[in-house]
Amino acid sequence: MSAPQSLGETGFSLESFLQQTLLTLKLDFTQRQLQQLLDYAALLQRWNRVFNLTAMRQPEDVARLHLADCLAALPSIQHLAPQRLLDVGSGGGLPGVVWAIGLPDTEIHLVDTVQKKCAFLQQTCGSLRLSHVTVHHARVETLADARGFDCITSRAFSDLALLVRSTRHLLAPGGQWCAMKGRTPHEEIAVLPADIAARIEPLLVPGLDAQRCLVWMRMAAND
Repeated sequence: MSAPQSLGETGFSLESFLQQTLLTLKLDFTQRQLQQLLDYAALLQRWNRVFNLTAMRQPEDVARLHLADCLAALPSIQHLAPQRLLDVGSGGGLPGVVWAIGLPDTEIHLVDTVQKKCAFLQQTCGSLRLSHVTVHHARVETLADARGFDCITSRAFSDLALLVRSTRHLLAPGGQWCAMKGRTPHEEIAVLPADIAARIEPLLVPGLDAQRCLVWMRMAAND
């Protein structure tokens, strides 16, 4: 066990925070996976100074508003056990890189239209040795994949209807969309295509007093 990492003038220990978060969420991470999370946070902070990957500048804010937020959704994704997962608009790797650390047996694809963000993702996946991750610099509408994905997710990609329209051609038979949201987006759900069924899964994010949820969507014909 390495010494706890303390970042910033407040003495905030990222390692201790992540250990407690993983314990609260009942996520059974190995020491290697924990170290990958720590290394990812360090890379995000370093690259953020130049490339503006996230508006959050303080390590504690990154930990609570980004890392813990993505980790809170991971038990549900692990339960789904997707073989192939696509993160749309992955940006700085949230949730794609975090989930890749927690899903070492899942083939994960990250797509973003911004070259500098894709460069960060490529560098990060190489540094963390996430060999099961592929990065695409492309518009998701133009992405072609013959096999399809059994889970398509997004955290910062527009509204639900646009997500469905943009990625419907990439969803494998029986697959599901999983959109990370704050408050339940009732208005967005109301304008989903008629053949899309949605359900809401509330999330509790350790250390964060804010509403979070997952919006699961699937083609109604698959029910």
